Amino acid sequence: MSYIPRLKKDYKESATKAIMEAHSLSNIMEVPKLQKIVISKGVGSAVADKKLIEHAVEELTSISGQKAIATKSKKDVASFKLRKGMPIGAKVTLRGNIMYEFLDRLITAALPRVREFQGVKNSGFDGRGNYTLGITEQIIFPEIDIDKINNISGMDITFVTSTNDDSLAKSLLKELGLPFKKN
Repeated sequence: MSYIPRLKKDYKESATKAIMEAHSLSNIMEVPKLQKIVISKGVGSAVADKKLIEHAVEELTSISGQKAIATKSKKDVASFKLRKGMPIGAKVTLRGNIMYEFLDRLITAALPRVREFQGVKNSGFDGRGNYTLGITEQIIFPEIDIDKINNISGMDITFVTSTNDDSLAKSLLKELGLPFKKN
């Protein structure tokens, strides 16, 4: 018997039934799924210092448990002294069991460490069923050693779902345990 992450088991056993009842869906195939989680981090000062990109890649790799890659600029911007192809950030895309494990660590360990946390904003949906959450400090993750970081920076975490309906996506993320703010 292979290992199944806790949130994946919860999704299959209870979340699908709760979403079907809440939105009166007739077929289980209509229930949205979490397809991937993309963690991205922009490093604007990397134009001057190339080592900042390496630090960002190392941080995202330790946070996610999967190797991150450097992102490169698509065009020249003279006012930022930026050339096409220069590294300006880092990202990692999580799918499958690694995705559910990261989401579990985010909900149970990282978000409770945010100062004065009342929940994540309801306004992060893009109209296509995807939700983006901005984190201001990477030190909320227990994998980051606070003594070894150069500067405190933030990151964006995007949850990509299989639906185009924001209300279905919100109920999926709520059933998976993402704590939304109360209005």
